[in-house]
Amino acid sequence: MTPAGAFAQKLGQPLKLKDAPSLITRTLRSAELAVIEARDDDPVQGLCGVLPADDAYLVSIKFRDYPDCECWERGRCVIKTDIHAGKTYLYDLKRDPRYVIDKPFHSLFFYLPRSALDDVARQAGAPLIGELAYRPGVGHDDTIVRHIGSSLGEALRRPDEANQLFVDHAMLAVTAHVAQTYGGLRRSAELCRGGLAPWQVKRACEKLESDLGGKISLDRIAAEFDLSVSHFSRAFRVSTGLPPHRWLLRQRVNTAKQLMGVRDLPLSEIAISAGFANQSHFTRVFSQTVGVSPAAWRREALGAPESDS
Repeated sequence: MTPAGAFAQKLGQPLKLKDAPSLITRTLRSAELAVIEARDDDPVQGLCGVLPADDAYLVSIKFRDYPDCECWERGRCVIKTDIHAGKTYLYDLKRDPRYVIDKPFHSLFFYLPRSALDDVARQAGAPLIGELAYRPGVGHDDTIVRHIGSSLGEALRRPDEANQLFVDHAMLAVTAHVAQTYGGLRRSAELCRGGLAPWQVKRACEKLESDLGGKISLDRIAAEFDLSVSHFSRAFRVSTGLPPHRWLLRQRVNTAKQLMGVRDLPLSEIAISAGFANQSHFTRVFSQTVGVSPAAWRREALGAPESDS
């Protein structure tokens, strides 16, 4: 099995890319997952190179149309079709998927190894998945992949601001969704109920609060309770009403509000202390969450003029 990090590095070569930004996560105990952005506005034309052979799938969301795309599998052209922006396409890396590059392209690829799909099935108490149901060149109007892809696109553009908990959560959600939608997985009803024990909630929250920057991974926290990541995330949400990354975001905002009570403390220092990458990141997230900028909130809270510094 190719490690996700190695695959992310190798994807750019067959597509003749100078740069292919990627995020790597290990949300399942036996598998690494990756999301990779592939974009070229002035590509080198010709049949793309060979992708690393693997027992894995690529799930791709397209950001621009690619008319008259010539799709190849196992050394021959299998279909020539229009690829549409916003649609989701699947590729089986065992079949040597390739296509002719003759136009600008922009896509996001989720690398999902077989071991990740097997883990999702085991954690759901369901039979292992066979081959995913797909046809080369056939797109799917998949709103979930589209939404998660858009969110991870932001993280790829601003890696310093990427919340590892969110990346873990998003990649786990994609894997579970693909297993259910294209693999026929049906989750056991018994596993969908029940939260964490009170002592587990307390310890998990303490662990999350100890790293407001969100660099700690979900698998590391889940392992402390000997739980799978999917089980822990689901149970944490049942117990607290929020998934871990949203809970941490709320704590960041609450911490920032407390620090803004110190009149002379600059917003730039508050941003770092509350776990944000920088003041711009802090302002953007705080404004989206609270509805006003940190400076405006501080002026209202303190009842006196405040600068934005």
